[in-house]
Amino acid sequence: MSGKVAVVTGSSRGIGKAIAMRLAQEGYDIVVNYARSKTAAEETAREIEALGRKALVVKANVGDVEKIRAMFAKIDETFGRVDVLVNNAASGVLRPALELEETHWNWTMNINSKALLFCAQEAAKRMERVGGGKIVSISSLGSIRYLENYTAVGVSKAALEALTRYLAVELAPKNIAVNAVSGGAVDTEALKHFPNRDELLADAAANTPAGRPVKPDDLVNAVLFLLSDAAEMIRGQTIIVDGGRSLLL
Repeated sequence: MSGKVAVVTGSSRGIGKAIAMRLAQEGYDIVVNYARSKTAAEETAREIEALGRKALVVKANVGDVEKIRAMFAKIDETFGRVDVLVNNAASGVLRPALELEETHWNWTMNINSKALLFCAQEAAKRMERVGGGKIVSISSLGSIRYLENYTAVGVSKAALEALTRYLAVELAPKNIAVNAVSGGAVDTEALKHFPNRDELLADAAANTPAGRPVKPDDLVNAVLFLLSDAAEMIRGQTIIVDGGRSLLL
């Protein structure tokens, strides 16, 4: 993959960083996007460069369309191409539906679903110039199952999965494959913001048919598969990686 460029949003830490590091190991140069964690993003970039790959650190809140466009302009200046987009950045307000305010809703929807549309628009322009590309988004089980306090995030992820299907059809003539990966509860930094974190992890440990909770590498493996030539005929799908937990809900 030498010379190819992967944009991974929200890649300063957590699953986004794990994906960025694996892609660097596979030979991609990486765009490390972050919104707040500059120190973490720069550390990720150093680790990527230690693998012999190039890294571009770009601060951009992907819920803001102008900042998305500015990010891709910087990518043009540094790399001049985009081959892969991993739409990983996520945020959201964790409250019951009747306690959500308009600002909570807009913030969550902008980062978790609007970002995919406008990042995909920008990425597709660059991918078309190099003959095609791959787009993979990270979703969650809250898109199809009820999770406590997860209304805004769950709806935003459902929108992301629907948009994945539409983009898959419309971008196919440009040789761009679009899919998503949905994970079960994974013990990352993001999960610490869940008021019922301990309960989620205990449930995953006790009730996952595969016999263990999902690990970050499980999601990374699924993403790498969808980015590979082996997944050429998988389009517009959301691959659930949860060890079978959702089958019992």
